[in-house]
Amino acid sequence: MTEVDAALPKGDTTWFVHDRFGMFIHWGLYALPARHEWVKRREKLTDDEYRKYFDHFYPDLYDPREWALKAKEAGMKYVVLTAKHHEGFCLWDSKFTDYKATNTKWGKDLLEPYVEAFRAEGLRVGFYYSLLDWHHPEYTIDCHHPRYEDKEYVAEQNAKRDQSKYAKYMRDQVKELLTEFGQIDVLWFDFSFAHCEDGKGRDDWESEALLEVVREHAPNVIIDNRLDLPGSGDIATPEQHQPIAQILDEDGNPAVWEACQTFSGSWGYHRDEQSWKSLDMLLWMLVDGVSKGGNLLLNVGPTARGELDYRAVDRLDGMGAWMRVNGRSIYGCGPAPEAFPAPPDCRYTYNAAANRLYLHLMAWPFKAIHLENMSGKVEYAQFLHDASEVKLRERRDPVHANLNQATPEGYLTLELPTVKPSIALPTIELFLR
Repeated sequence: MTEVDAALPKGDTTWFVHDRFGMFIHWGLYALPARHEWVKRREKLTDDEYRKYFDHFYPDLYDPREWALKAKEAGMKYVVLTAKHHEGFCLWDSKFTDYKATNTKWGKDLLEPYVEAFRAEGLRVGFYYSLLDWHHPEYTIDCHHPRYEDKEYVAEQNAKRDQSKYAKYMRDQVKELLTEFGQIDVLWFDFSFAHCEDGKGRDDWESEALLEVVREHAPNVIIDNRLDLPGSGDIATPEQHQPIAQILDEDGNPAVWEACQTFSGSWGYHRDEQSWKSLDMLLWMLVDGVSKGGNLLLNVGPTARGELDYRAVDRLDGMGAWMRVNGRSIYGCGPAPEAFPAPPDCRYTYNAAANRLYLHLMAWPFKAIHLENMSGKVEYAQFLHDASEVKLRERRDPVHANLNQATPEGYLTLELPTVKPSIALPTIELFLR
């Protein structure tokens, strides 16, 4: 994967790089055991052992309108839901499998009301589709499969399985997803692992043919970079880490990218998971990503009854409160010009159209903060959350000698209150000349 085919068709990322903040939703049968979405693999469960979750799936509290409203209130602009995860269970009434929500006791399609609810709130809609499938009878057993360690079983099964039939199954389902639910804005494939022993990549997925189906039926849809097909992805997708700098493509140009992150250590609902990120950390991740030209796709894992986890609701509410007053430092923003290095413990985001720079203070300094290369370049400054003025001080200003010396040549000093404002992650809006 070193050469990129620039001739491959691309989706429309114009809206994507403006909106910056989206919701990931991992939901499936794994919500019932409630101990990680890879529970079938981790506990090496057979199809028969896993069947009880299918038999007891009944999300009677499922109301995607509540999900959509919560996402909108949090400041999110788009959403991606797991139409099918690695377990193979489908949330919609697919014609190509019996392993779907409509065949459970619930008996209803789950994708159609999801699409309607999120569109009604003005959010763009996407589907996640797993390339892996631990249930399909033609999917050849690989290193990530729950039965992989049972070598006798693997040899017996793989001798009679036909991966090409599974690849055709994927194309049929993807066509369903792109033709039966109106315009789909994001199609998130997950994942290739050709580099691993007994792994899978583009040949196993028949990625070229799959991409043709996508572009035939949804030429503008955004797809990720996980098909193991160089040049096919519209976005890079760092997972569970923050890039140290702006991501570049193979030609050295800024790439379109999106960090997918969880509130805790799991994507699916995990009842006993305790490593939940704080609001401050989540806001840091959002701002840090935008400052490097990226988006944040933040995941929730609904319960088996169809409700958002109370801990996720708490964090979403906190992010929504911050975004309500600080959203314009995120939407339409990206990295600051290289001439403006951010001070320590800070991040800049920049809106080129408005000619405004946003200074996010991750740690609260004492009385002042000094901005390099900013002397004479700022017309006005204010806290974004309440539009209260932040006084500016240039080195030439006739102030106390010690203070004057504290503003180096070429720097601009912002005079700050001793006590941090009562808001998570204070942000200062700088109106550039």
